[in-house]
Amino acid sequence: MPEDPPAPRGRKPARGEPVVDRALRLLAAFREKGDALSLGRLSERAGLPKATTLRLARRLAEWGALERTDDGDFVIGLRLLEVASLSPRGHGLREAVLPFMEDLHHATGQHVLLAVREDREAVLVERLSAHRAGTVLYRVGGRIPLHATGVGLVLLAHAPADLQEAVLDGELSLPDEPQDLTADELRRTLARVRRDGVAVASLRRPEAMSSVAAPIHDSRRAVVAALSVVAPTASVRAAALAPAVVAVARAASRALQRDGARTGPSPDRFDG
Repeated sequence: MPEDPPAPRGRKPARGEPVVDRALRLLAAFREKGDALSLGRLSERAGLPKATTLRLARRLAEWGALERTDDGDFVIGLRLLEVASLSPRGHGLREAVLPFMEDLHHATGQHVLLAVREDREAVLVERLSAHRAGTVLYRVGGRIPLHATGVGLVLLAHAPADLQEAVLDGELSLPDEPQDLTADELRRTLARVRRDGVAVASLRRPEAMSSVAAPIHDSRRAVVAALSVVAPTASVRAAALAPAVVAVARAASRALQRDGARTGPSPDRFDG
């Protein structure tokens, strides 16, 4: 492993910024699966001086949140996986719903996704892939736009009104679409999702796919996740998938309600 370079001088972090915030900025600099960042790249992404970056990165590596490659780059450490596995909204929910996802995967032969909402994005907590069912770019732990995917539309449709309005007031671009989605179109779509209990979205990257999603409810009848099937548009009709997706989502909801599986607090609630 190469020697660490001398800690260079750099601008001071913002006065009063807690050390923990700076450390979290370092972790947030890793955005893609397998990211390996040099000290300079990590410093640039985190917006911190190299000296501060090096000091914090070394400490995070000692704890196990980061690891160092033979080339001296930084990568996410296994200790974070250990901690993340304790999340009731991630691993706990996944354990409860996975048997139903497997049934749906076996019945359809298509990709099956499970996602939860984190603020204005959906986070994929599980994915069962089908090798002959086209290509899906989403990865476990990855973030998905709420307005452009089936699981996202379900989660947005059942989100608090103020968050819905914030999304409606924001940028509503869609990948590879010649025109942006309008707020009125999205508002009508969300109303239809709430009415029908199912969302259908078209995905165009890297190929034409249809996403059919339904909500999963906990014992409080709150929507805690969304389940979807993603299939090639050319070979599978979305309408044909909807009954199976809805039925499996309802079965998973009943299991959560019956067994009292821990799914964690609402993403909009934090009691400090």
